[in-house]
Amino acid sequence: MTLRTLMQAGPSKANELFVRLADTSDNAVKTRERLFAELKAGLEQHVDLEEAHLFPILRKQPETKELVATAIRDNKELRAKLVELDALPKNDETFLSKVAELQKSFRQHARDDKRELLPAVEKALSEDQVQSLVGKMETTLAEADQVQQDQVEEKRAAARQQREEREQAELLAQQQEEAEQERQDGERRAQRAARAAARLASRAAEEAAEAAAEQTHEIAVSVATGIQNTTERVLTAASQTVERSVAVASAPARTGFLFWDMMMGGMGTQHSRAVATRETKGAAEATVLSPQNEEVIPLAEEVLVVGKQTVNTGTTRIRRYVVESPVEQQVSLVRERVVIERRRPVSNKVTGESLTELTIEVVETDEVPVVAKSVQLREEIVVRTERTEHVETVRETVRQDEVEIEHTTTKRPVRARA
Repeated sequence: MTLRTLMQAGPSKANELFVRLADTSDNAVKTRERLFAELKAGLEQHVDLEEAHLFPILRKQPETKELVATAIRDNKELRAKLVELDALPKNDETFLSKVAELQKSFRQHARDDKRELLPAVEKALSEDQVQSLVGKMETTLAEADQVQQDQVEEKRAAARQQREEREQAELLAQQQEEAEQERQDGERRAQRAARAAARLASRAAEEAAEAAAEQTHEIAVSVATGIQNTTERVLTAASQTVERSVAVASAPARTGFLFWDMMMGGMGTQHSRAVATRETKGAAEATVLSPQNEEVIPLAEEVLVVGKQTVNTGTTRIRRYVVESPVEQQVSLVRERVVIERRRPVSNKVTGESLTELTIEVVETDEVPVVAKSVQLREEIVVRTERTEHVETVRETVRQDEVEIEHTTTKRPVRARA
């Protein structure tokens, strides 16, 4: 890379930034801040290169000392305008007009460098010294680019850390909110369970009261039935006693005559049989058992019912953001310069006009890089949800009522025989 190409790269990029700044509106504050920061860094880098590498060489030449003083004064004015624009709000109505003034001053500065400063340096140094100077300037630019890249990486890392901290805080807040919601849901479930238990207890108490009332009624009926049976047995026994008394009282007397005793004894036998029949019938009625009381004991069991509920297990957030990365590319440029040579003519014969004034103008040209950007798709991020089905075994404990029956037999005492 030549010295002119190196020194003209900064003005070319600055001119592009000037154009982009002029196309922004007052509402695009962030864009203006970003573009002005790039412009300010580029202009300061350009004047730093001049002051660090070119001015020391020109100060050694007596004929270029005045040129160095003028260049230093221009650089101070340029820095002052940069400081003023940096402090000015980017949505101020005078911002673009001051940027235009800065652009005008820098164009004049670049023209002075191209016409006076660079030719003076190339004249003062040899070709090897110029290439050595270019190497030093490239090293300085590379170090500055590395510093800038490190700053960009630090800002990017800080932004990434802030983003992660913000996402972590949002995730923590979401987890706390979900925990609070779960706690409230648990409280509501507990309240519903308590109300259901209270209703079940009330219903059980009512059923117990009804069962107790029914059991009391059945006991009363049983007691009344027992009293009635006892009364009937007492009446039957009394009737039997009366009949026996009547039978004894009505027994025929012995007449001493066989015929009449047999007649009277047969009638007594028949009467005794009738009395015995009534006694046997009464005894059979007395042995009829009264109906027993019934008590129902319900046996219940729990049945496992497994349902399904959709719960939130996590959130995936995809955010697209813009990352700026410095890039560089080598470009081959053509420079056309006028070369003047003095040589001996081949012949002493004069051809054409001579001994007259003649002016020839030859245009020198340089190719400068023109930067343009195009947007193209690099890759695509496809976001979708995928549903899978799996079988999970649910294990739980259920309860059921069981009954234990214990029967105790009491032996009757044996009476001793006399």
